[in-house]
Amino acid sequence: MKKACFFFSLIFFLASCNHRTPKSSGYFRIDIGEHTYQNFEDKNISFQYSGQSYIEPLKGQEDEWFNIVYPAFRAKIYCSYMHIQAKDFAAISEDNRKFTYQHVLKADDIQMYLYEYPEEKIYGVMYEIQGNVASPIQFSLSDSVSYFFRGSLYFDCTPNQDSIAPVLNYIKGDIIELSRSFRSK
Repeated sequence: MKKACFFFSLIFFLASCNHRTPKSSGYFRIDIGEHTYQNFEDKNISFQYSGQSYIEPLKGQEDEWFNIVYPAFRAKIYCSYMHIQAKDFAAISEDNRKFTYQHVLKADDIQMYLYEYPEEKIYGVMYEIQGNVASPIQFSLSDSVSYFFRGSLYFDCTPNQDSIAPVLNYIKGDIIELSRSFRSK
């Protein structure tokens, strides 16, 4: 009888081990790689941009519009370059600020970073918009007299700051390099 109880207990124990516990959801590992840069140059501007991206020109615009596309990360930086008059700078700069602060309803915080490269006469601002927002980074560069360059980063996915954080930090480094290397002719 003891052998039979032991035998049935063993079978019952082994049969009950097929129960699986659910695993918590996670995110795919993103292999980002090292920063590498390539040159972009046209008749008006030049700068360095990521080796993991490409330039997508947009035709039919009166000013210069193009996208910097990151296919592996499903991200784009929408860029525009326009010639301005010194008197137009304040209005264009204010429009840029208003466009950025439209995210305030969804944003947890907006951090502003100023850039100054006086030897090249380049001044800029980068807004890092924290939270689950459509455009987590927006930036502009200008000499305050003759041109205004603007960029906005968008991801082709539902905004979730936790899941895009590694890619966002990577692209933020690329935007800083673009700002450092930016030249207007």
